[in-house]
Amino acid sequence: MEKWYVGVDGGGTKTEIAVSHADGVPIKTVLYPTCSYRSIPMEEAISRVVNGIRECVDSAGISLADCAGCCIGMPSYGENQENDKIIMAEMEKALAPMPIYLVNDGEVGWAGSLACEEGIHVVSGTGAIAFGRDKNQTFDRSGGWGYFMGDEGSCYWVGLEAMHLFAKQADGRVPRGALYDIVTEAFALKDAYQLIDIAMADFVTHRDRVADFQRYAMQAALAGDESVNAVYEAAADELTSLVNALKTRLEFSVDRIPVSYSGGLFRSEELILKPLRERVEALGCELQAPKRSAIEGALLLAMEKFG
Repeated sequence: MEKWYVGVDGGGTKTEIAVSHADGVPIKTVLYPTCSYRSIPMEEAISRVVNGIRECVDSAGISLADCAGCCIGMPSYGENQENDKIIMAEMEKALAPMPIYLVNDGEVGWAGSLACEEGIHVVSGTGAIAFGRDKNQTFDRSGGWGYFMGDEGSCYWVGLEAMHLFAKQADGRVPRGALYDIVTEAFALKDAYQLIDIAMADFVTHRDRVADFQRYAMQAALAGDESVNAVYEAAADELTSLVNALKTRLEFSVDRIPVSYSGGLFRSEELILKPLRERVEALGCELQAPKRSAIEGALLLAMEKFG
């Protein structure tokens, strides 16, 4: 009988679910909104994953019983033991008889980006975290403390820094650059202080919207706004500190440790990749483009666990 595998790449913004044969290549994929219980009730987060898996499996013309196993990458997994137990128990009950392997969403990013080989993977999306696995198959993580305690170098962090910078450009603490004009036009501001009410109404309780504000920073940096470029330099510093922490704690067999990346911040391409590459290489590591996607990483982990 042919083996089937299911993978889930959950995140702060979206949840991707895929079904594959034993090659890690998705043949059916569905997309749902976030499955982070930091953003929505836990019951709803679990329901989204379960419903998405069932929909994906049905679309492939198979049943849960036909699947050798499923790897589910969930935001915040590993941060609260009681919540982890609840999520695992509910998933196992709802998706029986298919075996379940539950991991942090950063782990599936690592698995895809480095094809399950030793190295370090940096995720900068709504939040920021790094995962590493060494020669002993030991996993460790750095970062992922959430927007209140950390997530430095994430899209949220860059978006918030851009908001701070707009305020400083508006009132003269920093010379006005492209960011001021771009944000003023985007929000049709007649007065810069109008952004206060907009931020309080539309951004304060929505991490994803703050993270999306990063696009204005990207536009401004590409237009030559040096103060915004400095934010990307600072983001590279923060992400490099995650890499250095894992390099110090884990034992790697290679001289130049592979470091890969994923997440929305990297859509800014060389704005973040250039300074990150310079800093990572200074640590004796090598920045590499992702080999495979995070959803393929979830499938690879399912194959590794249940194949």
